[in-house]
Amino acid sequence: MAETKKSARLTFDDKVIDLPILHPVLGPDVLDIRKLYAEGDVFTFDPGFTSTAACESDITYIDGDKGELLYRGYPIDQLAENSHHLEVCFLLLYGELPTAAQMADFEARVTKHTMVHEQMHYFFRGFRRDSHPMATMVGVVGAMSAFYHDSTDVNDPWQREVAAIRLIAKLPTIAAMAFKYSVGQPFQYPRNNLDYASNFLHMCFAVPCEEYVVNPILSKALDRIMMLHADHEQNASTSTVRLAGSSGANPFACIAAGIACLWGPAHGGANQACLEMLREIGTVDRIPEYIARAKDKNSGFRLMGFGHRVYKNFDPRAKVMKESADEVLGLLGIENNPTLQVAKELERIALEDEFFVSRKLYPNVDFYSGIILDAMGFPTSMFTPIFALSRTVGWIAQWKEMIADPTQKIGRPRQLYIGAPRRDYQDVRHR
Repeated sequence: MAETKKSARLTFDDKVIDLPILHPVLGPDVLDIRKLYAEGDVFTFDPGFTSTAACESDITYIDGDKGELLYRGYPIDQLAENSHHLEVCFLLLYGELPTAAQMADFEARVTKHTMVHEQMHYFFRGFRRDSHPMATMVGVVGAMSAFYHDSTDVNDPWQREVAAIRLIAKLPTIAAMAFKYSVGQPFQYPRNNLDYASNFLHMCFAVPCEEYVVNPILSKALDRIMMLHADHEQNASTSTVRLAGSSGANPFACIAAGIACLWGPAHGGANQACLEMLREIGTVDRIPEYIARAKDKNSGFRLMGFGHRVYKNFDPRAKVMKESADEVLGLLGIENNPTLQVAKELERIALEDEFFVSRKLYPNVDFYSGIILDAMGFPTSMFTPIFALSRTVGWIAQWKEMIADPTQKIGRPRQLYIGAPRRDYQDVRHR
């Protein structure tokens, strides 16, 4: 529980209410308004909940002004440099970095569950071939509760644990199957001798007629993408998972809800939108035209991949992602790719132009991740599914934390009603 050190006094009409002020480990103090409606008969108004804490959490911390992201207290840049995705999964789920024995056990449990029920292969055939992979994932992940009945009881800690491992293990398989289905190729079964990221690359790009060898640089870059997207505090999709979970819905339904929310272009689809914008610009000589449009507040145009809702400084994930982008593009020999040249010039301008600097519109993680995934051979339609399988562990960790919180209630936001006042029904003859 957060520590209470002081209180604030709210006075209106003839009422005086003392509201506790909670002091977190990191971040600004929090005004506890839980008794505001009961004692004062008033609500607060906070569209988007940008000034409202809906829960206590010890998983992830973001300091937008400093450009800092911590997983369980560990800076994201340190984890990206020294760790790997499954170790980060363990950290997010259990709160501490694993010992060697714990890591081996965790990896073995995840690897054991990477295959999906064979009947799920037939489930994919119900979708059109040109279905967006995210549409397929929403349906298939939601349907997991129809296949894995022994891990849907949210009141059973062991079933919650089994569901968590299954989701982390099977989401890459499901995402790869959605990709293969969309391009008309046969599904590739997971390989137990490959690491998490390499296994996903193999399931996506291997074909039965020839051997596919995963490049370790590409595998490392994808693993970093997964780590950097593993959790991001109470964002829209995480809040969706928590809200769905607050009703007691099974974990597969909750994660499917998170995937549906992530699909939005303002959330998980941002890297796809960024790459499409870079391709629209096309060549470096057209950049001034788009910069001018971005500066014109009446144009309705904005540059994708710049700035962030939370970070008011450089996105710490973007620094790591830029290093991966340089490594991948160097390996593949496409440093002179026109899209990359546009991206580099836009980045230079954003870091020097007063318009961008004064507004703190720095390149964010979406700016680089789309370039990397495109270079690996993924179509833009797969960018958000990869985001979803990366974020799955964060959703699960947040969901498990919510389930275990004795103060958690079913989500029920209030509203500021601005509709018609009470009125009586009139028969159609008198209207």
